[in-house]
Amino acid sequence: MSDGVFVQILDLVCGGLLLSGVLMLWRRELVAIVRLLVVQGVLLAALAVLLGVREQSVELYLVAVGVLILKAVVLPGVLHRVLRDSGDAREAAPLVNVTSSLLAAALLTLVAYAVSGPLVALAPSATTRALPVGLAVVLLGFFVLVTRRHALSQVVGFLLLDNGIAATAFLATSGVPLVVELGGSLDLLLLVLVLQVLAARMRLTFGRTDMDELQELRD
Repeated sequence: MSDGVFVQILDLVCGGLLLSGVLMLWRRELVAIVRLLVVQGVLLAALAVLLGVREQSVELYLVAVGVLILKAVVLPGVLHRVLRDSGDAREAAPLVNVTSSLLAAALLTLVAYAVSGPLVALAPSATTRALPVGLAVVLLGFFVLVTRRHALSQVVGFLLLDNGIAATAFLATSGVPLVVELGGSLDLLLLVLVLQVLAARMRLTFGRTDMDELQELRD
């Protein structure tokens, strides 16, 4: 693969990762948000494959398969099951409205580019120049965590944060060891399963999964 083709595909994949993260702030339909997580999982797997072709690494191909199975199939499948059981269709009114969220996304992206500038300057390359995208997705994940009230939306924020960390790791190191990615993925799967149980208990107790209901809990 020539350098020009590699850079073009890399920019396309990273642009898709950032765009899907921004769209999660725009959409309030929970099914659509989960579908965007599937798109991100596919794009992360594509990023690993692209780096595997560049580095001629079989291990990166295996990482790509693991990422695709977990982030594009298993985790979204768990979230779809939570949605089906809860019957919720839309996100409750977030703490920040859609317009302000999109403005915040633009600001956070600029912050990511400003913060990662010195890091890129240390070892400029096609992959490190895309580092701001990974950092921007991390910041968007934090933003979703602190501004959304629905339990599933907060799980999505955590997964968005994890996707950003994975993308940053891929871009900074041209891939991560298979055992590291496997360990992190299993921890993530366990956490999502625990959150599924928590969401189910909230629905049985309060009739919905709005995190504001937790304020009613007392010792």
